[in-house]
Amino acid sequence: FRTFDTDKNGEIDFKEFLLSIDVTSSGTPEEKLNWAFSMYDVDGNGWIDLEEMTKLVGSIYKMIGTHQTQTHLAKYEAEAKERAKGIFKRMDINNDGKVTKEEFTKTCLEDENL
Repeated sequence: FRTFDTDKNGEIDFKEFLLSIDVTSSGTPEEKLNWAFSMYDVDGNGWIDLEEMTKLVGSIYKMIGTHQTQTHLAKYEAEAKERAKGIFKRMDINNDGKVTKEEFTKTCLEDENL
């Protein structure tokens, strides 16, 4: 929601809705990655930290395992943390503990597994 609400007024108007549809469906790879970065940069500080990456990957794992038992969910959580650490390590090119938009975009464009 926060990514689509570009004027930060708490509502998505028609123009913001159309722009979000355009970027996510027909934008260039760089535009799509810029959009994805702004979605993953939860606190809006201009970089993704390991905590944000872990929450993101954890959310994906939870969606995949929505019909799993508690035992399986605990396993997914542990796997998500390890996966997030691995992704973060690949993306944090200069090892400063932050993934910038440039690092995010460069890594995603170069690594087809991401």
